[in-house]
Order: sequence, then structure tokens, then C-alpha cells
Amino acid sequence: MTTAKLLAALAAFTPALAQAGTITIKGSDTMVILGQRWAEDYMKKGTGTAIQVTGGGSGTGISALINGTTDITQSSRAMKDAEKEKLKEKHATTGVEIPVAKDGLAIYVNQANPIKELTIDQLKKIYMGKITNWKEVGGPDAKIVVYSRENSSGTYVFFKDNVLDGADFTTRAQTMPGTAAVVNAVSKEKNGIGYGGAAFAKAIKILMIKGSPTGPAVAPDLVAVQDGSYPLARPLFFYLRANPTGETKAFIDWVLSKEGQSVVSQVGYFPVK
Repeated sequence: MTTAKLLAALAAFTPALAQAGTITIKGSDTMVILGQRWAEDYMKKGTGTAIQVTGGGSGTGISALINGTTDITQSSRAMKDAEKEKLKEKHATTGVEIPVAKDGLAIYVNQANPIKELTIDQLKKIYMGKITNWKEVGGPDAKIVVYSRENSSGTYVFFKDNVLDGADFTTRAQTMPGTAAVVNAVSKEKNGIGYGGAAFAKAIKILMIKGSPTGPAVAPDLVAVQDGSYPLARPLFFYLRANPTGETKAFIDWVLSKEGQSVVSQVGYFPVK
């Protein structure tokens, strides 16, 4: 076999190997702006490493990790056991999980909405279609317009697991392709409600959330997210097939450094430490 044919054969079996000096990152739309800022700031340091960041949703990123088409997955939810099993079948590993930031999953309403807080139970009933009018939770007599995310989204999965307890969303929920789209929709619909990362909250109002009917209403701020008192606090993850080495390790070490974590705050999320 000629050298050219050998290289072609190897390429056919390893289509996802990144070019030397290139790190590919794919996944969470919640994290895509953060990932891009990390990449931009790191590349300015002149290390010679090129970093490519794309979104598509946590589920899409995890599938890419399993298929070998990304080096790092960004995910706003933990990997599922079934996903770890698929990764193990293909790569003989259940992967490496690295928390890189924290987020308070925010509940958005229009700025004209007088509601200031909801309980988790009220939020659950709204998203299951059991509460359909704002007057049922102390607001105006107006039909609630519900916005959600697509099911490949880690934010969707987190919300379904932690707010709906695994139940189905109301069929009235309008599925949006990303958090920015949810924010845009709520900013234009005075009776709308949506959810997503705290960093995306522009031109809308974020509600305070009560974990129980008698508990305090808590906003997704730095203290409440880091100490866990905000009911919808969550970690944001990097996932890899194996422990990072070389350029990938250098980049992740920087992400977790004081400088890298300052980028987290600048974008609008919360440092892990």
C-alpha cells in the first residue's frame, strides 16, 4: 500500500481527529457565548492553539463526543447513564466530567408583567398546562403564553427533571431554537414566560423563585447560586472522552484559573470556586 493510500485509509477510520493545534468544542447553546469568549481570550495569549466553538444543544454536543467529532462537549446538564454507556461501547470509557462554571436557571417574564415571584410548584403547573392564566398566581387576567426549548437542549432536560419531575410539557408550549430566541419572544409578548441561562436575560424580567410555598423567594445571584439556596442553581460542564493532555489540558487549566473564571463573571454566569 502506498503512503497516500495508507493515509487515506487512516483518515477513513479517524474522521474526527482535530488538526494539530486545534481544539473543537461543541454543545450547549446556554454555554456557547461563554465558550466563544474563553476561546477568543485564550487565543489572544499567543499559544498557537486554535479553538473552534459551536452550539447546537447539550444533547448534540454529547452525541458528537460519542461519535468522536468533537474534543470537548459543553453541557448545561449532566450526562445520562445511557449516554455514558454509548460512550463506553465506542471508546471504552464513560468520559471525564469537569464543572467549569455555575448558572442559575432563570425564569423570564415580560418587563410589563407585575409578577415578581413564583414557587416551583406554580412553575410546574404552568409548564404542565394546569395553570393557564396569570390571575391564578396573583397576576392580571390574561392567558399565559408558554415558551420552552427543544428537547436536544440541556436546559430543557434540566427543567424537565428539576421542575416537572420528569412529566411532559404542556402541548401549548412553543418550542424555541435557543435561549436568545426565548428571551426575544418573552420581551415582545407581555403575557409570556420562558426559561434559560441568567446571562441571556436582556430586556426582560427575571422572577425570584421559592423552593417551597413557605420558603423565601430567591433570585439567581452570585451568593444564592454558589451556596445552592437558589432552587434552580446548576453546574455547567465540559465533557471529554479521556483526561485532557497537551494543548487541551493547558486550555482547561486556564479556564479553571482565576483569569479564566473572571471571564465567567464577565459573561454573566458564576465561577465554580
